[in-house]
Amino acid sequence: MKLVTWNINGIRTFKSGIKMALDSLDADIICVQETKVTRDLLDERTAIVDGYNSYFSYSRGRSGYSGVATYCRDSATPSAAEEGLTGLLTNHEGAVGCYGDHRDFSSEELQLLDNEGRAVITQHKIMGQDTEQTVTVINVYCPRADPDKPERKQFKLQFYKLLQCRAEALLKGGSHVIVLGDVNTSHQQIDHCDPRDIEDFAENPGRKWLNSFLYNSVQEEEEHHKKSETTDCVQMGKFIDIFRYFHPTRTNAFTCWSTLTGARQTNYGTRIDYIFADHRLAQEQFSGADIMPEVEGSDHCPVWAHLKCSLLPCSKPPPLCTRYLPEFAGKQQKLSRFLVKVDQKSKEALPGSQEEEEKRENMNPFCGDSKKRSLASESAAPKGKKSKTTNTSSKPQGNLLSFFKPKLTDLKPCENTPGLDQFTSSHSKPKASATSELRSGTGGTTEHTELVVDAPSQLCTSSAAGETGSAVKAKQPASGLPEGQSDVKKGASSVFWKSVLHGPPPAPCCKVHREPCVLRTVRKDGPNMGKQFFVCGRPQGHASNPEARCNFFMWVEKGK
Repeated sequence: MKLVTWNINGIRTFKSGIKMALDSLDADIICVQETKVTRDLLDERTAIVDGYNSYFSYSRGRSGYSGVATYCRDSATPSAAEEGLTGLLTNHEGAVGCYGDHRDFSSEELQLLDNEGRAVITQHKIMGQDTEQTVTVINVYCPRADPDKPERKQFKLQFYKLLQCRAEALLKGGSHVIVLGDVNTSHQQIDHCDPRDIEDFAENPGRKWLNSFLYNSVQEEEEHHKKSETTDCVQMGKFIDIFRYFHPTRTNAFTCWSTLTGARQTNYGTRIDYIFADHRLAQEQFSGADIMPEVEGSDHCPVWAHLKCSLLPCSKPPPLCTRYLPEFAGKQQKLSRFLVKVDQKSKEALPGSQEEEEKRENMNPFCGDSKKRSLASESAAPKGKKSKTTNTSSKPQGNLLSFFKPKLTDLKPCENTPGLDQFTSSHSKPKASATSELRSGTGGTTEHTELVVDAPSQLCTSSAAGETGSAVKAKQPASGLPEGQSDVKKGASSVFWKSVLHGPPPAPCCKVHREPCVLRTVRKDGPNMGKQFFVCGRPQGHASNPEARCNFFMWVEKGK
């Protein structure tokens, strides 16, 4: 039996298809995190993969965010599966159960913790030591603690607490438990590229939780001699880090790197992707584990583990399986269902993994507002030949430059303006032929005449006369300017476009490598938000690595 966990940073990024990616991992159970897909964006090619059955958890609040999925080979079909850790998202018979004590959580907290699509649980039957046993696989994508959002730090710790509550409850219920995925915390200093740069490394709340969660955790020498609550908490840990179980002293074994700084080239990363198992299962069944840094396609790499036991597949996947979703199971409603009455008795129950709102929407298509339907049907015009219509209020299309200039305020017609008629009549004759546009038609259409008038801004130049009417607009002439003014206008336009479309400033060379630097922009909120700067173009690495980025830094001056 082989397990693989991998944060794929978007399930739709596989150019060669999800099946080829799954086959290349050659595992029985493949757990992926950060799928960034919601129910409405899940396509059949991703959900239904030949030779596998899949189970998804989606983010309810944001699209393209979080999400986990577990792919099981048909030879490793689980006997039960459910979404989330709390049980609030499960209302079908194929649930795993054993939820633990939730008295330390409010109902609102429980709902929020499961609302981001961070956990999928599958339960399998295995044959170990001539007896049939149960193993539960918890696929998790733990939250990241954003330093700029204190509430997310608390959210992360509450998620850890809920995860431990569920895992230990399953263990107490008689099942072996495997917890795997992106935990978003490096446990020990050996799991971090440069732990000395982090203040109070061991005091991080996430690392303290890992110490309490893991069995026989590695502690500093003096802590073994203390009889304190911390030591007792370590003894209560029930799970083992499988990678460290087989490689306790291996250094530079990282699973996550920053793609922005190219840190993977210098192996300047952290180990935050784990496979945990209860200590009894780890000692009896696990035969090996390792990371796969050679596999690219994400900012994380996969982690695998082998077990000596064999899987006993279930004959039928549990209801959470994606092949039971209406859009993939051949039960998608047809158009005729919306046009005829449906017998209430003939409606089939949808899989319990769906939300209640989705049930009502799929099962009762006539529950919407009937008035809106009738209005929509009445407003729908039959398709036919398009009738030619005359747009009497159309205006000449402006140039692109006009979008960058302030709009002129509309001038209201002035009444009893002395000398206006004489002024317009005397100026309209020589220029009317060049600037007037006549649009005439039958059936009462109006005729518009546009006149260019060189008039002071105090005069009002719009008037209406008779049934047809005419519009007079005050604007600068498009042509006929003196040669000097035309050159000035062209020069101003050239300066304007150069200011808008200027390229990036020339890159300086760093002082250590004498290589061109790269341009960066500050994205963090603060006084420097949006400012640009130059740094060394080499990938990020340890200060002792001569091939890594040097400490060159230079702000970009304004106007360059």
